[in-house]
Formats: sequence, C-alpha cells, structure tokens
Amino acid sequence: MDRAGEMTAFVRAVETGGFSAAAREMGLTPSALSKLVTRLEDRLGARLLHRTTRRLQLTAEGEAFYARARSILTAMDEAEAEVAQAGASPRGLLRLHCGSTFGMHQLAPAIPLFQQRHPAVEIDITISDQPLGALEDVVDMAIRIGPVEEPSTVARRICNLERVICAAPGYLERRGTPRVPDDLQQHNCLWITSLPALRRWPFDTDDGIRVVHVDGDVSANNAETVLQLAVAGVGITRLTDVVVAESIRSGALVPILTDWHHVEPVPLYATYPGGRNLAPKVRAMVDFLVQEFGSAPWRRARPAPPTGYDSR
Repeated sequence: MDRAGEMTAFVRAVETGGFSAAAREMGLTPSALSKLVTRLEDRLGARLLHRTTRRLQLTAEGEAFYARARSILTAMDEAEAEVAQAGASPRGLLRLHCGSTFGMHQLAPAIPLFQQRHPAVEIDITISDQPLGALEDVVDMAIRIGPVEEPSTVARRICNLERVICAAPGYLERRGTPRVPDDLQQHNCLWITSLPALRRWPFDTDDGIRVVHVDGDVSANNAETVLQLAVAGVGITRLTDVVVAESIRSGALVPILTDWHHVEPVPLYATYPGGRNLAPKVRAMVDFLVQEFGSAPWRRARPAPPTGYDSR
C-alpha cells in the first residue's frame, strides 16, 4: 500500500481507538493494519503510538503528525469530491439572496433563460435590501453590491455598476437644469435613507474630487421607490445605471452634470460561503451571472443627453 494508505491506517486507528475497528473500516486484518502503521513509523524514524492491550496513545510526535495527516487526507477527499461534482449536472433547490435593485431589474427577467439551460434546478429568491444577517446560513449564494469584507466569503465579480445623476424632463423644465455641482443646492434631491453616504455626491474638478452634500424634502429606503419618485418629477436622484437605464432609454429620465459627475464604479459580486465544495447548482448560477451580465448589457445603446440639458 502507498504512503496515503499508511497515513490513512494511522489516522483511522487514532480516531477509532484501535487497530481492530480501523481494520474493519478499511477491509483489512488487524495485523495488516498494524504493519502499515509500523512501516510508517519506520519510514519516519519516529514512534507515533504507544500500544497497550487496552488502548492506543499518541506520542508527542504522533500528535503533531496526526494533525497534519488529518488535514492532508481531508484536502484529498475534498479535491476528489470537487472534481466529481464538477462533472455532475446542476440540480436541486438553489436559495439565492439579492437586493431589489439588481433582483427586480435584471435577475428576474433572466431567470427563464437560466431555467432553459438548467431545468433540474429549482430557485428560491429572497429580494431584500437588508444585509444577509441570519439568512447567511440558509442561502446558498447572494448577489451583493459593494465591497465584500468577510474572510469566510468567496466573491466573484460580475461587473462594475456606475452611478448616474438624472431627473425627469418635466422637473428640469419646471425647476431648471443644474449646470454646475453647486446648482444642486437649489434643487430637490432624492436619496436612499438606508444608505446615508449616498447623500454625498462626488464631482471631478481641476483640484480633484469635490463632494456636494445634497438635500431634499422626499426620501425613501430603497432604490426602486426613489426611481419612481424621480420619474414622477419629484426631484433629481443619483442611482446606479442598472436601476435607471431603462428609464433613460425611454426618455423618462435625463442624465445631467455628466461632464462633472464622478461615476464612482461600484462592484457587483456573486458570493457564496468558502471552505466547502461548490455545488454544481451554485457554480451554474455564478457562471450564468458572469456570462449574462459581465458586459453590463443595460448600458447598450444608452442615448446621449438631449442638447441643452447638460453643459459645463
């Protein structure tokens, strides 16, 4: 038997508490398993076990070797399982968490295409702008906007989102079009209350990035509501392009201050827990998201702002 077999015999003997139980697990005789452990000790030049008629006891060298050997055997098992799963067909229930911004405007319309490619996968989507929190242990993966800082989470970048400052044509006709960032102080600006940092709008100037703190008399706790308020002509907003692209394309919203605005790219990630084998259903969805949205398709054929709406 090879070195991995010797290592396995030693680890199983330790974990089962004796040669007889370990031998039964491995389909060997106790004497054959004992010989494997002895061969391992001879090769290492160290005694790993104190053997008595009643039990086995690890030596100091045995304790150190057991910890390393157990880790190596676990890694081997995981590698084999990962390769086996890679060839398996995606199937089963996929539980996915996604914010309202991407979930409503992009994910939901794309689900039929995913189902065509992977009909054996069932999908349970939770749409929420709140952090995962307690849901982290009950979902298979999440689509997240912004930095991912948890060391135990694997994050694969889908694309970068860009923020857009825009307003309805009716609002601009009624209140005038801002020409420079400071003009925003005279306008009703809309923002997401759950993200107070987004009230600070950055602009590129000759002296670097300058931030304008905006204000207004209407706000909401999610991007979808802010979008509808902007389309209704309530005020000026700054949202990610994935939210406003359709409204801009239809003319319901008009980009403004485009020569000044610092778009501040925001990463969009597909995330899942690390330290475990990636299930085929999760791998299939992650690959699908990168393939379908990696090029930010909502930016295609984005119309230029009408003449007179924006100038420096």
